[in-house]
Order: sequence, then structure tokens, then C-alpha cells
Amino acid sequence: RPDYEARRAAYEAKAGRRRGRPPKPPEDDPPPTRQSNLTDPDSALMRRSDAHEYRQAYNAQAVVCAEGSQLILATTVVATPADAPSFARTILGMERGIGLPKTVLADTGFASAEAVAALEAQDIEPLVAIGRTQPHRPYDFRPPPQPKAPRRITEPWRLDMQAKLDTPDAKARYARRKQTVEPVFGIIKAALGFTRFQLRGLANVTAEWTLTALAYNCRRLHRLRLA
Repeated sequence: RPDYEARRAAYEAKAGRRRGRPPKPPEDDPPPTRQSNLTDPDSALMRRSDAHEYRQAYNAQAVVCAEGSQLILATTVVATPADAPSFARTILGMERGIGLPKTVLADTGFASAEAVAALEAQDIEPLVAIGRTQPHRPYDFRPPPQPKAPRRITEPWRLDMQAKLDTPDAKARYARRKQTVEPVFGIIKAALGFTRFQLRGLANVTAEWTLTALAYNCRRLHRLRLA
């Protein structure tokens, strides 16, 4: 309703034949396609990929040390399936805790011009994949999909990132990403048995994810002490 009122006011302020059609007022009754979760309105419908089903879910993220400890350094929970909007905010939020990192490794889901610019403004080097680094996994025994023409890259920041990731040094550093953060989520799910949130509401889920990360870090610190 407020959006309609603003568009209506802008329409009324215009004069002459170029006013166009007046904005359509919103309907009092919601359309049958609109969905809302009455038990957890903060959550959203998400799915892992086109091959998976939709679920009422949250997007739990973690920043993991790639220097060998595999400790979780920061966490965040968002109610959107996209990773990129919260990328810079999560990294820059580390300044209040452990401090800002020198380099950040992230997969293509975090690729964002705004995030890369925000991190570089704080002297943080982001190494973000701008496309699939492995189109067909070697352990996937299904027939490979039909080859597609590579996406034409035109954005300057993507071209710069691609040129950087093609260097041997950046390739070696970026290779740590998969062997760093992916095992952490595997351990949390398989070893700790945390596969779903038990609470409702974004604030409660955020606290639950933070507690889970603390439990993982305690377990990891014990392993590092015995090593």
C-alpha cells in the first residue's frame, strides 16, 4: 500500500498527455499464489539447486580459517538464498571480533561488484570465482550435460578477477577454499548431527547457528591440541 501511494502521488504530480496509465491499487485479498509461513514468517522458500525441492529455510554462512586450523571465525544467517548480498557485511563485521583478514576466498555464489569494491576499500584482497571452476565433478557418474557456450564476461571487475585467478599464485591460494570450508559443514552435519534448525525466527536461528559454531570450534581446538 505505501508503494502504491507513492506511485499514485508521482502520477498525480505529472501533467499533460505523458502521464500514462494510473497505477493499479493493490488488491485487498492476497492472490492464491502468495505463500506465507505462519509458524516462522522470517524464513523463506529456498532450494539448493534446480534439481532439489523447495524448503522453508534460512541461509547459514560461515567464515573459516584457511591457514590450517579450520576454525570458524565468523557466522551469519540470512533469509535469502543468495549469498552475495551478505558477503561484504559478514567479512567487514569481523573487525569487531578477530579482526579483518588480508585475503578472502569465496565461490561464485558470492561474486558481487559491490562486495568486491567494499572489501578492496578496506585493503582486503578478495579472490572470488566468477564461474564454475569444475563444470563436471569427476565423481558424478551421470552423463555430462550438453556443453554450453561460455558466458561472455564484460564487467571490468570480473575481467580483472579472472585475470588474477589465472595466475599461479592466486590459483594455489584459491585451491584452499574447497579443502577449508566444505569439510567444516560436513563435520557439523555428520559428526555433530546438526542438519536443521530447531528454533524459529531469524534472531533465534542466528543464536542457534552461533552456538553450533562454538561447539564445532571447541571440538576442533581439542583436536588441534592433540595433534
